[in-house]
Amino acid sequence: MDVLALIDKLDDLVHNARAVPLTDQVRIDREAVYEILDQMRSTLPEEIKQARWIVKERQEMLAEAKREADRIVDEAKEKADRQASQQEVVKLAEKQASDLLDEARQREREVRLGAEDYADEVLGTLEVNLEKFTAAVRRGRERLQGPSDDRAADGPFVTDEADAGDY
Repeated sequence: MDVLALIDKLDDLVHNARAVPLTDQVRIDREAVYEILDQMRSTLPEEIKQARWIVKERQEMLAEAKREADRIVDEAKEKADRQASQQEVVKLAEKQASDLLDEARQREREVRLGAEDYADEVLGTLEVNLEKFTAAVRRGRERLQGPSDDRAADGPFVTDEADAGDY
C-alpha cells in the first residue's frame, strides 16, 4: 500500500476516534495504529529501494555515455592518424574528431542531466511523502496528548518535548 494512503488511513483513524467525555482527548484502537505503522515501515524501504535503483540506473547511463564518448574519440584519433600524411586531410580529420567529441560530450551531458532530473523528481516525491508522514504522526501525537493542563491534573506525565524523548 502507498505511504500516502497509509497516512490518510492513520489520519482518519485519529479523526474518527471516539472522544473521552469531558476532555479534549480521544480513544484510539492501539492495535489499529500499530498495524498502520507496521505497514508504513514495510512500505518506506521499498520507496527507498526505488530511489537507490534510480541512482544506480543514472550511474550506469553516465558510464555508458562515457564509454561511448571514449569509443568515438578513439575512432576519431585512429581516423586522424590514418590520414595524417596530407595536411588538408589532417585538418579535416581533426575537425571531425572535434565535432565527434563535442557531440559525445553534448550527448553525455543530456543523458546526465536527464538522469539527474529524474532522480531529483523521485527523491523530491519521497521527501514530500516523508514530510506528510511526519506531519500526520505529529498531529496524531498531539491529538493523543491533548492539552497540557489535563495531563498535569491527571498525574505525573511527560510535561514537555525534551522529556518526551527520554521515554
